[in-house]
Amino acid sequence: MAEIVAVCTSPEKGQRKKNIGESKLIKNMGLLDDAHAGFAHRQVSLLAEESIAKMTDQGLDVGPGDFAENLTTRGIDLVNLPIGSRLQVGSKAIIRVTQIGKECHDRCAIYHQAGDCVMPREGIFAEVLLEGPVRVDDRLKIIDSYKFGIITASDKGSKGEREDLSGPAISEILLPWGDVIDQVIVPDDRAALAKVMRGMVDKGVDAIFTSGGTGLSPRDVTPEATLDVIDRQVPGIGEAMRRETATVTAKSMLSRAIAGISGSTLIVNLPGSPKAVTECLAVLTPVLDHALETVCGKGGECAR
Repeated sequence: MAEIVAVCTSPEKGQRKKNIGESKLIKNMGLLDDAHAGFAHRQVSLLAEESIAKMTDQGLDVGPGDFAENLTTRGIDLVNLPIGSRLQVGSKAIIRVTQIGKECHDRCAIYHQAGDCVMPREGIFAEVLLEGPVRVDDRLKIIDSYKFGIITASDKGSKGEREDLSGPAISEILLPWGDVIDQVIVPDDRAALAKVMRGMVDKGVDAIFTSGGTGLSPRDVTPEATLDVIDRQVPGIGEAMRRETATVTAKSMLSRAIAGISGSTLIVNLPGSPKAVTECLAVLTPVLDHALETVCGKGGECAR
């Protein structure tokens, strides 16, 4: 079982880090109060205890944090993780591997002592996609990564007369679970929407999220287009989103959004505003992993 054996920070760059036992991973930043937090795609650094052992075998008195890593791990082959791998840290936080190793321009004290340093070869870097606490003895596990498609239904948006804010909002929220591989704006036309959905299903996306076209106006036809594509409905998703968002606005009862399955692809209708999208996805994301695993039928392997 992979686990965290040290949580390390330093107040300034260029220093060895100290194991503080517990901290918090901050989205798009890194480890709370660490000097390297917010450093582009290298927000968090990880090094395996097994890598540190290679240096102690050479007679060096070193341990967690001495190589300026944030998280010291045990039981996971860090250096052979593919770029883009997602890791759950503890009960909530999710990070994505962005870089394996690094180029050292200035030789550190450890290199001068031993003529070698393991961090440039075997340390890895990651960005924080979902924040959460991290502490010594927390589990570290590789999680499945899914492929998503996003369709914004908008007459004006398809003509370039209105900026699409909902599509990017959906993409940002979904990052902990996977990557958007196709994102388009389509007019409020039933046949056009259904055609784009079928195309995404054929591409093998694991889930499609639509935004807009779920209301009562004559041009709101996204649910009808979805019904043209799906094999089975998942009524609980729409019901739950309407029920929970009713505490925010009574207008949620006017949403005709549905959800269903086409082949091994989940399709979910969402509202047309970024605020409403965020509220509805907050209802769905706690069960999204299970939903995608079940629809894929392979424990998420269909996204590999």
